[in-house]
Amino acid sequence: MNLDRQTALEEAARERIKASHVLDGDAARLAHFYRGWASSYELDVDREGYCGPTVVAELAGAVQTAYLANDRAAIAILDAGCGTGLVGAQLKRLGFQLLDGFDLSEEMAEKARKTRVYRHVKANVDLNGPLSDYSSAIYDITVCCGVFTLGHVRPDALCELARVTRPSGFIIASTRKSYAQAASFENEVRRLQDAGVLVTAQCLSDGKYVAEEGAHYWVLRVPHKASGPAG
Repeated sequence: MNLDRQTALEEAARERIKASHVLDGDAARLAHFYRGWASSYELDVDREGYCGPTVVAELAGAVQTAYLANDRAAIAILDAGCGTGLVGAQLKRLGFQLLDGFDLSEEMAEKARKTRVYRHVKANVDLNGPLSDYSSAIYDITVCCGVFTLGHVRPDALCELARVTRPSGFIIASTRKSYAQAASFENEVRRLQDAGVLVTAQCLSDGKYVAEEGAHYWVLRVPHKASGPAG
C-alpha cells in the first residue's frame, strides 16, 4: 500500500471515529451509525492504535490475581458494550472463560458472537437505560471499554453496572480524557462513592488509548454491603 493511500485510510478512520462522538447518546442514531460502521470498525480502530481493550483486560487480570479467590476460568465477567468483541478476545487470552456481552448494535454484537469467546451476547441493549435483562449481583467483574465516550453513554450508567456486579466485585472502565472532563465522570464516581454504591480502588490517569488521545482507566469496587441505587 502506498503512503498516500495509507494516509487517506487513516484519515477516513479518524473521521468515522470523530463522527461517532456527536450522536448525543441517542440510541436510534447510535444503532444506525454502528450498523454502517461494523464491517470496518476493527480496521479503523487498529489504524488509530486502539489499545484500550488490552489495558482493560490486563486490569481484570490484575484484579483477579490480587482480590478474587476463584481461578480465572471460574470468574464471571460481563463485557458491557462489547462491540465486536475486542475486550473479550483479550480476556480469553488471559484465561478468563465465563464471558457474557451486550451491545446496542445488532451488527456489532453479531461480530462478537462470531469470535466464539462469549457464552452469550445480547444486542439492542441500551446502557443509558435499565439493564432489565440482567439480574442483580451476578458478575464478579464488569468491564466497559470505549463506551464512556462522547456521544455514547452517560456517567450515571455506572449505577446499573454496579447493580449487576456482585458485592466485593469490580467494574473496570475506560474514559477518554475529553469525555471524563466534559461529562464530569469523576463527579458521578464521587456521588456513587458517597452513596455507598462504589469505592474507587484505582485510577490510572492519562494512559494510552488511541493515537490522538489518552484515557483514564477506573477500577471500581462494589462494597460488600452495597447501598441501593442512588437516585
